[in-house]
Amino acid sequence: MTSVESSAGGGKWLDAHYDPVAGLYTFSPCVDLADLSGDGESRLVVGDLGSGSTGMKLKVYRGTALMSESTLLDLPAGLVAFFMDLHEPRIPAVAVASGPCIYVYKNLRPYFKFTLPGLEVNALEQDVWQQAREGQIDPLTLKEMLEGIRKKADVPLSVRSLRFLSLEAEEADDFVHLHKHQPIRRQTVITCIGTLKKSTADEDGVSCLVIGTESNDVFVLDPEAFIVLSKMSLPAAPTMMDVTGQFDVEFRITVGCRNGNIYILRRESDKPKYCIELPSHPVGLVRVGKNVVVGCTDESLQGFTQKGKKLWKAVLAAPITTMAAMDLPTRGFQAVLVGLANCEVHLYRDKNLLSTIRTPDVVTSVVFGRYGREDGTLIMTTRGGGLMVKILKRTAAFEDRDSAPGPPLAQSVRLNVPKKTKLYVDQTLRERENGLAMHRAFQMDLSRLRLAAAKAYVKALESSLTPMSSSLSEPLKMNAVVQGLGPSFKLTLNIQNTAASRPVMNLAISFLYDEGLYRMRSPYMRIPLLVPGLVYPVETFVECTSDKGISDIIKVFVLYEGRSSPLLTAHINMPVSEGLMLN
Repeated sequence: MTSVESSAGGGKWLDAHYDPVAGLYTFSPCVDLADLSGDGESRLVVGDLGSGSTGMKLKVYRGTALMSESTLLDLPAGLVAFFMDLHEPRIPAVAVASGPCIYVYKNLRPYFKFTLPGLEVNALEQDVWQQAREGQIDPLTLKEMLEGIRKKADVPLSVRSLRFLSLEAEEADDFVHLHKHQPIRRQTVITCIGTLKKSTADEDGVSCLVIGTESNDVFVLDPEAFIVLSKMSLPAAPTMMDVTGQFDVEFRITVGCRNGNIYILRRESDKPKYCIELPSHPVGLVRVGKNVVVGCTDESLQGFTQKGKKLWKAVLAAPITTMAAMDLPTRGFQAVLVGLANCEVHLYRDKNLLSTIRTPDVVTSVVFGRYGREDGTLIMTTRGGGLMVKILKRTAAFEDRDSAPGPPLAQSVRLNVPKKTKLYVDQTLRERENGLAMHRAFQMDLSRLRLAAAKAYVKALESSLTPMSSSLSEPLKMNAVVQGLGPSFKLTLNIQNTAASRPVMNLAISFLYDEGLYRMRSPYMRIPLLVPGLVYPVETFVECTSDKGISDIIKVFVLYEGRSSPLLTAHINMPVSEGLMLN
């Protein structure tokens, strides 16, 4: 079986290997590529979750074959390959975060174990267990006192006390008898792990370990002595991180936390420098250049600057399952790989979709880099435990406009704004000094303009210079046209229904005029059904019966049949009859 690449991919990937029964159950933080033998060939290092309770292993692949595997004592939270010293040959070590410990492997053998420092224990909790140890209180009283401490104390209870509170009454006596003589400890666990270069940015430079813990702390560890070099606090427990820079110079640690926010830590502060508030919880975090790309649970991909300013947002077709960076230094190409729940892997550069890869199963982990001796290798694991390897073609070219609709790229280019001139500065100072007077003058001119417009409108209504009317209650519009020299005139009324889709029916037109001056053939007419958008002309003839050479106004009313209140009213200023004046 092979994965099927969509047309958006354009045949940019070669199918190198696919094993649907590899038995790899992992996620992206537990996958890395490293040259573990110093022979120039990179291996695939995987922290296998097994069944979730048993079968956890550290596996190393070379090519398509399993090269080595070691048993892990607990579920891995993440692993990284890093250089911990300057010894030759330059072979990286592998650090696996599991529970409260970091297990360091060198030459694929256990080398060192680091355990997180213990947390502060509640003093009241210690006192209560001391009383139970001395027999001053029974297990029932101990349970009641611990319950009260848990509700009010600032320091959380230890795991022992929480487990005791969850037991039934018949099991409490045995539990107290078994554990009351043991010291109380509070231990946190590791949630995420990363690496930070110590003093140089070289690819084989010595790196520090950066770990996030369930106790809302971030630790930076020395790579040789494994002591805490720096400790930083967060408002919530971190779940993912991205690290850049050097510890001795300047660094930034971008952390996604369980409260749904992204925090950015810097070297000079033990508290977050910037905070990015997201509309939903993050599920993936990747740094591309100086920007941060975050995948959220609302099926969106968003880009931010290092200071938290939002740059763009792309809406996805399915929930995100995993994310990873795609970096090709030889081509100067950087992008983001996004695995989706609809069995697709999308490649994004900014908000532009460059390629789509369809897979036989949902992808759970993605890693891109040098594998073996091939630089552009994409390795994926699937939900069913499959292993997939793809190689980027050397002739592959990605274009930002392959399949990404939206505004042109030129829209995001900054304008070349000219420098401030002396005239501009002087004008700005004048506006600051005379702002109140300028505002009053503007308001005065605006009021005069409104008054002039109102006077012109009233004059037009009174003189009927614009014989047009519109209704506020119904979507109707009407204008009138008078043709002829007299004594007979042709009067045409153009009526239009301006509604979007609703027709208007049962309308009529009535004329009000001086019967001593004019005579009309049809002073009352019915209007047919008005279809939206069409103009209906209604014609009638008016005859001037006066020989005095004067004219008058004819009023036009549009109303519903059987009603007296008009919907539209228009005043038509009739011209002087030239025919009667000649007679």
